[in-house]
Amino acid sequence: MKNFTYTMLVICLTLGLSLISCTDLEETVYSDLPLDEFFHSEKDVLMYAGRAYTHLQRYPEEFSLWSLTQMASDEMVAPGRDDGFVWDNGRWDELHTHKIDPNNKILGLAWKAVFDGISACNEIIYATELTEITFPEKEQIVCEIIILRAYFYYWAIDNWGNIPFSDDWTNTSLPEQKDRKFIFDFIEKAILDNVDKLQSIPSADNYGRVTQGMAYTLLAKLYLNAEEWIGENKYQESVDACDQVIALASYQIEDDFFANFKVYNELSTENIFVIPMHSIFTKDRFYWYTLTLNDASRATFGFKGQMWDEFILEPGYLDKYATNDIRSKSFLFGQQKDMNGVDIIIDGEPFIYTPTVDNYMARKKWEGARCAKYEYQKDLEYYVTDMENDYVLFRYADVLYTKFEALWRLGRAGEMIADADLQKIRTRAGLAPYTLGDITDTELLNELGREFAWEGHRRQDQIRFGVWGDTWWNKPASGPNAKLFPIPQVALSTNSNLVQNPQ
Repeated sequence: MKNFTYTMLVICLTLGLSLISCTDLEETVYSDLPLDEFFHSEKDVLMYAGRAYTHLQRYPEEFSLWSLTQMASDEMVAPGRDDGFVWDNGRWDELHTHKIDPNNKILGLAWKAVFDGISACNEIIYATELTEITFPEKEQIVCEIIILRAYFYYWAIDNWGNIPFSDDWTNTSLPEQKDRKFIFDFIEKAILDNVDKLQSIPSADNYGRVTQGMAYTLLAKLYLNAEEWIGENKYQESVDACDQVIALASYQIEDDFFANFKVYNELSTENIFVIPMHSIFTKDRFYWYTLTLNDASRATFGFKGQMWDEFILEPGYLDKYATNDIRSKSFLFGQQKDMNGVDIIIDGEPFIYTPTVDNYMARKKWEGARCAKYEYQKDLEYYVTDMENDYVLFRYADVLYTKFEALWRLGRAGEMIADADLQKIRTRAGLAPYTLGDITDTELLNELGREFAWEGHRRQDQIRFGVWGDTWWNKPASGPNAKLFPIPQVALSTNSNLVQNPQ
C-alpha cells in the first residue's frame, strides 16, 4: 500500500484534486475569485499550480492523444468485432489507415486535451507571478509550469506541426499559427532558461512533478527529432542532454522490467516522469484492462463488471520479440489460466488469445493478443475502481536509448555499445548484449518497439526511421502528408488564423 504521507502529497499537490485542502475541508473555488484574491497562503499557490498537472491525466484514456498516436502506428489496432461492436463508425479505422477526417472524435479530444493543458499553464504562470505571496519554492513552481507547458507544446508540434501559439493568458485575441521552428525554439528556450531552478534529486516531495531529470529528457527527445521536425541535425545536443540526466546519478535500470509498471510503481528508480493515478480519485482516466481484455479474463485477474474488448496488439507485432524476450509478456497470448494457474475452459472451449486475426472487419472474441504491461490489481471495475499504477511518460531506459540512437546517427555508436546500463536493458529482457554489428535501422527500430510498446513512442519512432508510409496489417501505403494529423475541424471553425495541414 502506498505510504499515507506520499498518497496525500500526490492527491493534494500533484493532482490538485478539487483544489481542496487536506488539512481543512473548505473548498477554494479559484474561478469565482478575482485574481488579486486568489491566494492567502503558500498552500493556496501550490494547490493552484497542481491544476496544471491534472491535464496530463487524460493522456491514457480511450479517446486520447495516446490512443490517437497508438492506433495510427503498427502496434495497436481496434478491428471490428463479429458481433458488430468496436467499429465506432470507422473512427479507429481512419486512424489505422491514415485517412483521418478532421471531424474524427479521437482527433478532436486529443487536440483539446493538449491545448487545454497549455491554456491552464498560461493561466497558472500568470496568476502565480501576479501574487505578492512569497515563499522559497515560488520561483521553482513557476519554472515547473513553464516546462510543463513546453511539454504540451512538444506534443503539439510532434502531432500537428504548425500550431496556434499563445504564452500570455491575458491576450484574448485568436492565437496565431506558428511554424515548427518557432515552437521548437520556444520549447528549447523554456527548458534551458529554467532547468537549473528545478529540483535535481527525485524524491517523494517532487514525485510526478517536473524535475531536472524530466526537463533534460524532454530536451533530449526534442533534439532527437530535430532533423525530422525542423531539418536541423541536433544529435550531439541530444547526447549532451542525455548526459545531463545521466550525471544526476539519480536513476537506474531496474532489475525487473515490469517493476516500472507495477500497481505501486512509485518505488521504481527507472521512472523519471509519471502521471500519478489513484483507483478512486482519478476515475475514468486509466482503465486499460477494460479497453483490451475480453470478459473471460475476469477469471485470470478477478475483475468485476464488463470488459470492452476493443484494443489489441496488431497481428504480426509479436514477431519482433525473440522467444526468450521477457518483454513479450507485456501481452497476453496463448492458453489463459485462472488465478490458481489452471487452464480456463469455457463451454468446453479452451480460452486462448491468438496473436492473429482472420478478418479485420469481424474479429472473433479471443482473437488478438491483449496488453498486460501494467500490472492489474484485483477487483477492478470501470468507474468504480480504476487502475492504481502511475502512468509512465519518461523512464531512464528512454534516456539511454535516445543517447545511443543519437550517437548511432552520428556514426559513433561504438562509444556507448559497451555501456553497462545500456546492455542491462537487453540482459534483463533475457537477451544477449548488443555488439556493434547487430545494429541496423531495422533492428534499432524493432528494439525501441519491444522496449516501449504501448508507451506512446511508436508513431514518433516510425516517422523518425522513415517507415511511417509503409504498409502494415490492413493498412495501405500512405504519403508524406500522413506524418501530421489534420487539425480538427472544430479548431479551424473557431480560429480563422489556422490553415489546415495538407491532406
